[in-house]
Amino acid sequence: MTLEDRTCVVTGASRGIGRGIAKEFGRHGASVAVNYRSSEAAAHEVVDAIEETGGEAIAVQADVADNDAVAGMAEAVRSAFGPADVLVNNAGLTVDRTFKNMTPEDWQRVVDVNLGGMYNCTHQFFEDIVDADCGRLINISSVVGQQGNYGQANYATTKSGMFGFTRTIALELARTGSTANCVAPGFVRTDMLDEVSDHVQEQILERIPLERFAEVDDITGIVRFVASEDSGYMTGQILAVNGGMEW
Repeated sequence: MTLEDRTCVVTGASRGIGRGIAKEFGRHGASVAVNYRSSEAAAHEVVDAIEETGGEAIAVQADVADNDAVAGMAEAVRSAFGPADVLVNNAGLTVDRTFKNMTPEDWQRVVDVNLGGMYNCTHQFFEDIVDADCGRLINISSVVGQQGNYGQANYATTKSGMFGFTRTIALELARTGSTANCVAPGFVRTDMLDEVSDHVQEQILERIPLERFAEVDDITGIVRFVASEDSGYMTGQILAVNGGMEW
């Protein structure tokens, strides 16, 4: 499942799952664009880690909710590595409130980043993926989009919306031989999970048949498979990587 001679763009790649995906791609030969919004130092750490394993990488700043900024990112990627072969829409945001207490600003902020960012990035790199010999669009959703989650109406709605977007783009890409798929992780040990209280983490664990949270590495290998040529006959799919949680 090599990614040699492939240009891969990973949004939200300075931390968490995105950081792991970018490093996984770099270890397997890809030229990686490490997108970040504000964590410049962390993004450059990812670039350094990729280069230490013999890969190529650049850090590219852009708020994915800003279409003009994403357009600038696309030009920077093409200038450094040429057209993108793989786009991973990973950047995401949570603003958790019960629906009763959720303000319009709480709702819109999450929608703008999680859905608007996916639209902006896919729109800017769409022709690259169409023209690529092995074009791959990969959207990182969540088990929360499948099951819902208390206090996350905004986040669950955006992550569920990724399913319909993925399926539709898969149909529109099919004639070109490029694919679109969605990876929906369960609860992963990242700084986002660290913000959840121990009591709530214990409740979540009771719902996971494998009786553990995912590690980032549990997700990155799946994403690498989807990005590779080996996944060429799979498109429009949701890959639930959640330790056996039903939806």
